[in-house]
Amino acid sequence: MDWKQLVQFALLGSSDLEQYAILLVRISLGLFFAISGANKLFVLGSRQTMYETLVKARVPFPRQMTYFVSAVELVGGSLLAVGFLSGLACVVLLADMLVAILTTNLPAMPKGRSPLNWLDDLLYLPEVLYVLFFIWLICSGSGKFSVDYWLAGKLLR
Repeated sequence: MDWKQLVQFALLGSSDLEQYAILLVRISLGLFFAISGANKLFVLGSRQTMYETLVKARVPFPRQMTYFVSAVELVGGSLLAVGFLSGLACVVLLADMLVAILTTNLPAMPKGRSPLNWLDDLLYLPEVLYVLFFIWLICSGSGKFSVDYWLAGKLLR
């Protein structure tokens, strides 16, 4: 690789490597949400913590929502990890994260902060990063290494 190719890579990236980045992010996020959802569904302590969080956030029907949100994370994360209905999974998980930000994260942020400090606190939240990743995956698709890609090839022949 000569210096010109190196500069081009540094400035423009590589479309050849983009599919691996999509795969890495999709599987990592999918596994994270699938495991998190499973823990909230099947581990009493995690389920109780989720319930208490929803009660504190004054979410209606906290008992039912504990199971619903946990199931959404388990199913959505599983679909995302294998790359099946990834766009739909990303939309649902993105909505899940927006609700989490609005009901638990924003109310817990310190009051009276300057706008820049408030924005810094907001952007530090992992849920905001998840939202950004979901937007990227919705726009880029689930990548070549996914059930969606294979299915699209079969259906669009």
